[in-house]
Amino acid sequence: MVFEKIRAARKQHAENDYIVGLDIGTEFVKALIAKVNDDSLEIVGVGRARQEVSDMHSGAIADISGVVRNCEEALSEAEDQAGLQAKRVVIGIAGELVKGVTNTIRYRRPQPDRPLDTAEMEFIIEKVQERAQGKAQKQIALETGNEEVEVKLVNSALVSIHIDGYKVSNPIGFQGKDVAVQIYTAFAPMVHIGALERVADDLALDLVAVAAEPFAVSRSVLGTDSSSNFTAILADVGGGTTDIAVVNDGGVEGTKMFGIGGRSFTRTIASEMDLTYSDAEKLKVNLDSEKIKPSVKKQAESAIDKTLEVWLSGVELALSEFDSVDHLPNRILLCGGGASLGQLVEALNTQEWHKDLPFTKKPTIHHIQPEEVVGITDGTGTVNDHTFITAMGLLRVGYDTIVGASESDTIKDKFNRLLRI
Repeated sequence: MVFEKIRAARKQHAENDYIVGLDIGTEFVKALIAKVNDDSLEIVGVGRARQEVSDMHSGAIADISGVVRNCEEALSEAEDQAGLQAKRVVIGIAGELVKGVTNTIRYRRPQPDRPLDTAEMEFIIEKVQERAQGKAQKQIALETGNEEVEVKLVNSALVSIHIDGYKVSNPIGFQGKDVAVQIYTAFAPMVHIGALERVADDLALDLVAVAAEPFAVSRSVLGTDSSSNFTAILADVGGGTTDIAVVNDGGVEGTKMFGIGGRSFTRTIASEMDLTYSDAEKLKVNLDSEKIKPSVKKQAESAIDKTLEVWLSGVELALSEFDSVDHLPNRILLCGGGASLGQLVEALNTQEWHKDLPFTKKPTIHHIQPEEVVGITDGTGTVNDHTFITAMGLLRVGYDTIVGASESDTIKDKFNRLLRI
């Protein structure tokens, strides 16, 4: 009843120059409310609520009403802190069936002497998206065993344009025969997107965008600089999934997800030590506490190591699938609650999982800090660690979506706006 009143108020009195980033994670829902300033965002409200074990499955919603209840709790906490209600929301989507790939399409121009114009570029981009959708549909159909599965474009971003082998930042006005366009696209099954649309509707919020979570994380560190040469592997270790994005010279090469996250470690502790799930979770998060007996700690660490082997294999397999890159970036940036596990960071640093991958040297490991997120400041003082990065990235995607074209936009910005749905 209380929530119904809040929703009715949200419909009536919501502030327009604010946006909500809603990170519906397997373990927690996080809500950030930010004020949209000219070229930046300021976080004014933060809320989080724990999910029940049955609410999510491998990063996707399993119980809509349970998730709505948790979102409402997190949202109300953020609204209380902000002292206002926001209407527009961006929600993250994760799970193994979210496919993010960078496709290159080569287009042979019928009139190579005619300078390229915007209309022709729009036509080329449309062709890239059609081809990418066909690929995603086939892949998801194969994995689900369902030929009829419907997929929908979630995110798109321009990576690069080459004309007759030359990289150009602005193709307009160039002559040439072969145009190669690289575009990152993320697709998800309609059933997942439908669940998120229903959640937004039940919360009385306007859904501005749905974002593939690894894409949102990459947006958080890239910001608005279209000429950025930012290069890194981003790994968001959540409760149910690990999402990986490879970013090269400011362009998203692709995203991969696999269904091992923080909960997998908890379950192994529970089964190896004959504990309930909640007791195993408490033990896992307090493993460094002096109150834990050394023998118990050793047992828990041994259980974690078993799952870590599988998780590292997942990371290795995901990165081996980026076969379009000559070599992988030498730094790995971590975020998400699962990345708080000390043994996980230590394993990435010390084990030989990377030796068969195309790294030029051993990768360095580093947690992304909120102050490294471009163009977003925290006015609350509570967004203080790597677990908030995905939600901050969602705010960035929302900002990209709602801020209109400006005079200073580069051609890349204009095409990226064109690519938005």
